[in-house]
Amino acid sequence: MPTAGDAPARLPELLQPLAGEPERSALFLDFDGTLSAVVVDPVGARPLPGVPALLAELAVPFALVAVISGRPTAFLADVLGAPPGVTLVGLYGLERALQGPAHDTWATVIDEVVAEAMATAPEGVYVEPKGLTVTLHFRRAPEHKDWVVAFAERQHATRGLLVHPGRLERELRPAIDVDKGTVVRALVAEHDEQHGTEPLRALAAFGDDVGDLPAFAALEALRAAEGPPRLVVRVAAVDTESPGVVAAAADLTVPGAVGAVALLRDLADATAPAPKT
Repeated sequence: MPTAGDAPARLPELLQPLAGEPERSALFLDFDGTLSAVVVDPVGARPLPGVPALLAELAVPFALVAVISGRPTAFLADVLGAPPGVTLVGLYGLERALQGPAHDTWATVIDEVVAEAMATAPEGVYVEPKGLTVTLHFRRAPEHKDWVVAFAERQHATRGLLVHPGRLERELRPAIDVDKGTVVRALVAEHDEQHGTEPLRALAAFGDDVGDLPAFAALEALRAAEGPPRLVVRVAAVDTESPGVVAAAADLTVPGAVGAVALLRDLADATAPAPKT
């Protein structure tokens, strides 16, 4: 599998079609581990230096730039500054999918789980409420992984919540058929409907964890679907604790968030307008 260095001298061949026709291309980007370094305390996660401006720069030539994250949309808007032209989708699309009474019902369930977790979690386990989801982190207390796993499975059995594994964490979500893959497909469909004569031709997804696999799978499904031919590129941001399955599903790997942002910088440079003479 091709690997890009920390600061590639030239754009990898796989991404050159996107740079050649950015007005018919889309970028789907994860946040944690891709635009932001993985940190011990999730509350402290921030984009790498220059990322908000870089996203706004990419949004000028590219037809679609979207950050799709397990973080709430409000969090993304706060730390990224709502860069113009960039679509922010939080909670894997749950905020888009759940409205009205269904939203309130699931929010109440999550609130109850958060209260139970905060009251019973061993020291070192961090409970991160996100409104419609909750994540239990055991990065600071790996010895309590079994407690986190058992708690999550109990909530699945008693409340019907879905359990999603992640880097030294378990996330509990409503039992709704929504993930990064459904978001990618919806955004592509929405774009193509609005630009019927100019559908997207090239799609790239950047991610680092198992939650990004549905986005990778969605790109492959879009490539294989009937209709206009599409080129797809799946980029894995890999570090020492990355799940091997993510790199295995990718077309290109880069060294962590630093490598992902460097590659996006190369894309921005490759699509920048030529200086006036």
